[in-house]
Amino acid sequence: MSSTQIRARRERAAWQTIDSGQLLLIATAGLFVVVAIAEVAAAGLRQPNVAIIFGVLIALGELFRMVMPGNREVAPIASAGAMGYALLVGIGPEGAPPDAPLGVVPAEHSPLQVVAVTSVGMLVGSLPHILVGRSPRPDAMARRLFTVAVVALCFRPMLSLGLPWQLLLAVMGLVVVLSCFTDVLIASMIRAEAVRARFGIALRDEIDAKMALCAATSATAMLIAVATTAMGEAALLIFTVPILVTQFAFRRYAGIRATYLQTVRALSRVTEVGGYVETGHSRRVSRLSVAMGRELGMSEEELLELEYAALMHDIGQLSLGDPIPGGATVLASPAEQRRIAELGAEVIKQTGVLDRVAHIVQLSSHPYRTGPETLAGPGEAAERPAPAPPLAGRIIKVANAYDDLVGDSADRDRGAAVLERLRLDSAAEYDPTVVEALSRVVDRRPRP
Repeated sequence: MSSTQIRARRERAAWQTIDSGQLLLIATAGLFVVVAIAEVAAAGLRQPNVAIIFGVLIALGELFRMVMPGNREVAPIASAGAMGYALLVGIGPEGAPPDAPLGVVPAEHSPLQVVAVTSVGMLVGSLPHILVGRSPRPDAMARRLFTVAVVALCFRPMLSLGLPWQLLLAVMGLVVVLSCFTDVLIASMIRAEAVRARFGIALRDEIDAKMALCAATSATAMLIAVATTAMGEAALLIFTVPILVTQFAFRRYAGIRATYLQTVRALSRVTEVGGYVETGHSRRVSRLSVAMGRELGMSEEELLELEYAALMHDIGQLSLGDPIPGGATVLASPAEQRRIAELGAEVIKQTGVLDRVAHIVQLSSHPYRTGPETLAGPGEAAERPAPAPPLAGRIIKVANAYDDLVGDSADRDRGAAVLERLRLDSAAEYDPTVVEALSRVVDRRPRP
């Protein structure tokens, strides 16, 4: 199969994963673009030099877009430039007529021209990515365009009212806050449907992940609009610098997060390469755990820690002189399970940055209902209090037991039998709520 055919299959697969909410958003944005371009073609491009400058800024922003944690595609420079164009009041005092409002040359472009210039700039900036096989996410582009359209449609009609500067600035602030809220709300609805998360959890995750960047983008957009109005087009070169610095910082942050995950995944394979666990065990437990965590309403940050812990939950087996047959710790004695978990936690603590992950791994072997005597080993005081396992630990315990007994088998009857066994042990060993979450996750899997 040629590389062209492989790329075509990947693109078809990507489109097949788009859900109904994403399709509606893309269709709405596409309708905006068609109407906007038709209006500009009929009425002509107003102040083309300004439109070209902002279009180039938007294209450069799309060229340097980035992917944030959670697979969120963002283009801060493009968004700031597009919103700045939507908020533009004038283009400097030079050449302003005597009766010009605010003493500057007024910006004459319409809201639809903002949409048209933004869409063309986004397309031009995306072409290099498309040519090298990194096609942009259509839903992310549509959301950025829709947000800019909200700003343009809400703010530009206000310019005909002749409002003073102080009031215009207040309106700008309200409009950009509305645009941020709109972007987060749409992203939350799409994410909730895509990953089967509760809307409230998805909304909280989007606020945590995007509000800092959204605030920086909006502030830069207002700065660009005000500076260009007061100083002319040259202000764009000066006042785009803050968002460049912000994007660099967020890119570094995203890179560090990606490096952590790659390192953890590499560490999780050590037990597989050494023959201590079956091939793919850690990855399967991680996927099951994250799916169960979403089912139980965990936040994105909690899910990331859960993924780290699930990938490394068996790393303590490296200390065993004789590997457990098949690596199935569920068949080991409780004391052996605790020793493996504690040794694994000590290894993870050596990183110096994953202490909470180490705590989850350490308690992932503990039974759901613990009493004073539950964890008492030989020579230990029976009344020693047993720490309660956190939700993440209870999830990993159930996911590990399920995969130890099912493995990579696609036999649904075998999976149902294991689930029934876990339910029977739910009185003390496994959290019944977590077991039922696993049941729902397994039921959603496609049939072979």
